[in-house]
Amino acid sequence: MEFLSFILDQYLAIVLPGRIYRPEYARRGLDPVNLSRALEDAGTVTSPLVPWNTCGAFMAVTLGVQTVDYLPYALFNLINPILAAVMAYLGFKILHLTPRAEVAHRGV
Repeated sequence: MEFLSFILDQYLAIVLPGRIYRPEYARRGLDPVNLSRALEDAGTVTSPLVPWNTCGAFMAVTLGVQTVDYLPYALFNLINPILAAVMAYLGFKILHLTPRAEVAHRGV
């Protein structure tokens, strides 16, 4: 049953894309900090909006309301993934690996 709670939580939605996209970020010469920031912006902050994971359930029980009831007030959680995508598209604060760090990151 513990495995089921892991599947229904945001951790799987953070770990799997991180593992999958890590080689692509390295191939494109992007610092792993960018991947970490993308996972944080899209995965962690949206977690309280999902009622069936531990974060959403905790918020709903603590506040005493359904997740959908506090959804209109969770402006940071709703706007942050969109703002992060726009800033990434514009190249704002996108860190690149130096040639030396790129070789070390690839494990060569």
